[in-house]
Amino acid sequence: MGSVAVEETIVTGMAGRYAQALFSLAKESGTIDQVASDLQRLREIYRESEDLQRFIGSPAFSSEIQVKVLNALLNKVEITGLAANFIKLVAFKRRLFGLPKMIDDFNHLRDVEYGIVRATVTSAAPLKDEQLETLKGVLAAQGGGKSVEIAAKVDPALIGGLIVQLGSRMVDGSLKTKLNAIRTRMKEVG
Repeated sequence: MGSVAVEETIVTGMAGRYAQALFSLAKESGTIDQVASDLQRLREIYRESEDLQRFIGSPAFSSEIQVKVLNALLNKVEITGLAANFIKLVAFKRRLFGLPKMIDDFNHLRDVEYGIVRATVTSAAPLKDEQLETLKGVLAAQGGGKSVEIAAKVDPALIGGLIVQLGSRMVDGSLKTKLNAIRTRMKEVG
């Protein structure tokens, strides 16, 4: 694999501004990890609840109702402090539709702060822990020595090899892709 550039995209737009403000407050108060954990819990609840997704995405509810409902939810799942205040502020400002992107942007800012690069590795069969550790080392070297966190996926259709996505870069070393390339070349010749 050649050198892989790792991008540190600046967060933009409305969600980016909210995420940046939250991140700055979390950094000042030394609560980055706690806020990230609370936001992750809310994200999991959001993913599992179609009702919550509809509620957050709906302009039909007043900001007062949204704040009340979210306050009850946050208390129930014990999300407090800066994360809870942020979520209620977002509801009050009628920006709940952007909350999932705000969480993504906050996590991106956290990764940049901690020097973490996220990679997705897809293989035909589950990778062993030793293989993942070796891959982390290789990707860390390619990514400028940053810490790499790998999300491993399995896709038996790959037949063999790996597809590695690091930032916006992707390297497809799967047997499926190589066989398709050979098939294409054979069609061109024949």
